Amino acid sequence: MRPFTVTEPVNEDGVSRVTEYIIVTGVLLVLMIVMMFTVNTVFMQGPADTLRYHAFVDIGNGISTRIVDLYVISPVNGTIETKFDIPDDVAGTNYFVEASGRGSSQMILVHGGNVQSQVAIAGIGATRAVTGNTTGAGWNRIQYNSSGFE
Repeated sequence: MRPFTVTEPVNEDGVSRVTEYIIVTGVLLVLMIVMMFTVNTVFMQGPADTLRYHAFVDIGNGISTRIVDLYVISPVNGTIETKFDIPDDVAGTNYFVEASGRGSSQMILVHGGNVQSQVAIAGIGATRAVTGNTTGAGWNRIQYNSSGFE
């Protein structure tokens, strides 16, 4: 006669639930890590760069207009100077303003970080050379001298 043994069925419900919680938690952690890296660029950096670009265009247009206005009232012989103020920073970032180019392709370049804008100097680029650079900090000035600068 063979011995008869009774084995009780193994209850694996507890192990499968813990495994399920570990897998779900792991997937959610991976998704959270991915979201942390993309939230900054999509919801913060992208709109801030768009704001900087449009602010840089406005600043470039303002400086270009001031240069042209000063040229219009400039004396035949003599010097004229004007002071103006532009924002110290744009969206918490410092920036630089440069007059670059030659002849009719002169422009005002405003750049800061990885954002830049170029604005043409309307009307006087072919007749007068515009040079110089500045930052947003403090008062800025534009000078015109009929004999030129050395």
